[in-house]
Amino acid sequence: MPRTTISSLFGKSPVHPLQTHMASVQECVSELRVFMQQVVAQDWSAARKQQTLIAKLEGQADKLKKDLRLHLPRSLFMPVSRRDLLEVLTMQDMIANKSKDIAGLIVGRKMVIPEELSEPFIDFVDRSIDASEQAQIAINELDELVETGFRGKEVKLVESMIKKLNKIESDTDKIQVRIRKSVFKLEKNMDPVEIMFLYKVIDLIGDLGDYSQRVGSRLELMLAR
Repeated sequence: MPRTTISSLFGKSPVHPLQTHMASVQECVSELRVFMQQVVAQDWSAARKQQTLIAKLEGQADKLKKDLRLHLPRSLFMPVSRRDLLEVLTMQDMIANKSKDIAGLIVGRKMVIPEELSEPFIDFVDRSIDASEQAQIAINELDELVETGFRGKEVKLVESMIKKLNKIESDTDKIQVRIRKSVFKLEKNMDPVEIMFLYKVIDLIGDLGDYSQRVGSRLELMLAR
């Protein structure tokens, strides 16, 4: 019987397709960096094209997610449970989903970022992308963890990666608090509806760091078992 494309990816373990999915997610979220610069510059033609690209990349990640779920074996003869893998997959999927939501909301409403918030917003997005990148670095060690039976130096290495991920996520939290305070000061001079959606975008960007950290938290649980 011919093997399907996704089944050929599995080989002896579903870890590789999980890593492939995270690479696809990272490709998607990374495009927000250029997108936010275009938004700040109010280059809506370029931003619209970039939003289309982000939506396309999210769709590709979503297809990988569905294939992985469909073909994930019911029982795995390895020190990683099916449930753990699915939970990591869900967290990764949310990073791509939020990226698409951020770009869609901003372009859909042609949201203008107040000039005094332009630099903090770009910093916020950049640090959030750093968080998902660090989550990817940690996930890329999962096959090594499996090979070593979640023992030895590899465990220490992944723990240090997760610690760095937590630090990055903490940075995103601090930036988020500063931006919210700045928006609060601007509220009286802004349209109330625009303020509402601005807070919504801030929350969505904050979700990128949160879900990236949750990927690391799931890895920590695997290490603890």
